[in-house]
Amino acid sequence: AVARYVSEFVGTYLVVLTVGCNVLVGSSTWAALSIGSVLMVATYALAASSGANFNPAVSLSLGLTGKMGWDEVSIYALVQLVGGGLAAGTYIALFGENFALGPSRGYDPARAAVTELLYTFMLCFVYLSVVTSKKHADKDQFFGLAIGAVIVAGGYAGGHISGACFNPAVAFGIDASNMKLTWFLIYSVVQLLGAGLASVVYSVVRPDDFTPKVIDNYPLVSKLTAEFVGVYLLVLTVGLNVLGQSPAGALSIAAAVVCMIFSLGSCSGAHINPAVTLAIVASGRSKLRPVEGVWYIFVQLLAGICGAFTYSLLEHGKTFPLGPGPGFSWGTAGMAELLFTFLYCFVVLCCCTTVIGLSQFYGLAVGACVVAGGLAIGPVSGAALNPSISTGIAVSHLMNGGGIL
Repeated sequence: AVARYVSEFVGTYLVVLTVGCNVLVGSSTWAALSIGSVLMVATYALAASSGANFNPAVSLSLGLTGKMGWDEVSIYALVQLVGGGLAAGTYIALFGENFALGPSRGYDPARAAVTELLYTFMLCFVYLSVVTSKKHADKDQFFGLAIGAVIVAGGYAGGHISGACFNPAVAFGIDASNMKLTWFLIYSVVQLLGAGLASVVYSVVRPDDFTPKVIDNYPLVSKLTAEFVGVYLLVLTVGLNVLGQSPAGALSIAAAVVCMIFSLGSCSGAHINPAVTLAIVASGRSKLRPVEGVWYIFVQLLAGICGAFTYSLLEHGKTFPLGPGPGFSWGTAGMAELLFTFLYCFVVLCCCTTVIGLSQFYGLAVGACVVAGGLAIGPVSGAALNPSISTGIAVSHLMNGGGIL
């Protein structure tokens, strides 16, 4: 037991210390990558000892899904809060200053709270999926990469709104170092609500975790829920990166793809893209029945619209148009989208649907397509590469006088 608690202390301490150092040295461009990286390596280093929660919200989600006893949840949370508090004391000693917790300038508490809830949900859901599910527990090695990718996705997407804590231990360390607990209490409540929501959605997506039966082919409702969650979080991340003028939008969006594919691939296939669904159906091989493909595409488009209206709500009603970049024609933009959507779908088909495909890092391969396309043709077409993203952007922009085209 002592080893588990020491592991939780060390991991949480390192995460909160890295957060504080990045903020105080002014590392605005690479902070999210740095914090995601320390979470990833600490997860790989300590998962065998404690499960590498490092977050009271994650521990709560384990309790709610019956994967950890409540006594252990309580002790883990206490140790994590102590680790966060001592880490804050360490970065203050190093730099001689600290910083405040709370919504960023121009954003109200409600928008910050929703941002914290959604990305804490994402973090807890990914953790449950890649670390504890029957499909992946003690079988796969990508869990640390998937968990760290959530911070990269959410840090760049939501950092300019809430500060991107997604962890009550981080919030506690920051607020306690200022001799205050007001924002810690507000943030913690919504973060714990995010953990609760993740537990409920997880029970729908992974029904085999709650029954002794072995489920080889998940029911359609589980698959469609998985596709909705994956697309919704992806489009939300796209919009917040664009409207927040993220310095690393392609990296953040790719990270969202990576963690969603690792989390949902063994349930629905994690298409999270109507073009991928169409490619898989068209390729034959009985990978997906056409009627299921129609349902997939309908849910993906709906999720894209919901995600777009959510980012608009968080950004004071702002939207942005779908179309070619300055100096480029629709023809050029269309050709760019065709070529890099081909790349995306081709990589999915080769890495995820063949008899001899990738068994571990397929999500990283697909996510890298987003980095390639985002950097290569972002200025040309916006690099949507996904009809769900395009539909969400175009439909949400209608309310600001935009058109579908």
